[in-house]
Amino acid sequence: MTAVEQLTELVRRTTSSLPGDVVRALERALGAERKGSSASVVISTILENCALAEKGKTPLCQDTGTLSFYVDEALRGKVTRKAVNRAVAEATRLGLLRRNCIDTASGRSIDDNCGEGAPAIHYCSRKGVTLLMKGGGSENMSRQYSLPDASLGAGRDMEGVRACVLDAVAKAQGYGCAPGILGVCVGGDRATGFAVAKEQLLRSLDEKPTEFESRLLADANSLGIGPMGLGGRTTLLGVKLAFRPRLPASYFVTVAYMCWACRRRTILVK
Repeated sequence: MTAVEQLTELVRRTTSSLPGDVVRALERALGAERKGSSASVVISTILENCALAEKGKTPLCQDTGTLSFYVDEALRGKVTRKAVNRAVAEATRLGLLRRNCIDTASGRSIDDNCGEGAPAIHYCSRKGVTLLMKGGGSENMSRQYSLPDASLGAGRDMEGVRACVLDAVAKAQGYGCAPGILGVCVGGDRATGFAVAKEQLLRSLDEKPTEFESRLLADANSLGIGPMGLGGRTTLLGVKLAFRPRLPASYFVTVAYMCWACRRRTILVK
């Protein structure tokens, strides 16, 4: 297979099937909810939808999202902008992606989903090629805070970070298609914060959480927002947090909210 064919297949597999760790987290969430409750019905429907999408090799969500490719620096000569664009355009033609890209200046649809900086390509130290697909509803729920924040009573410490994260969850309610997953960056500048927070969504939910991540997850789930904001014990499936150096004058807490449809997959391009 050519690089373009491999990338097209990556798009197909990513858009139609959830990673195993996310499916397992949803199954654990279903077991935690009261049988017959709105929460259990929602999670059961999500799992049924995922099974049907994988079987039919069709998108599991109508919003196929922003496509972010994280590419091993060593593959820069093979996984080029041209190759990625050709794969995305072909995937769009095949119906694996909806026409999901708008030229902001004119308001016109970019029908092949390929424009200036779209899809996003990040050359990095990760092995292979990883694709992350993030829907607009969840992207709209992402937030950034600057500490101290008097409105939250949040200072420049971990309790302040906790206040920011819980505020982000409370403000998202069901709008971000809960149960969600949070990527959090503490520190950095504004741009770095958003980039690093989103990168945390690439981490497996099977990875053992830190004590603070576990606390944030438990506190968020105690809010009772639940799946799709209809109430329940599962508001989040996981929290992944990273720290970055900051300037003395700045203390940013950046929260990247991901819906339950955490579509990510990695391939080794040959």
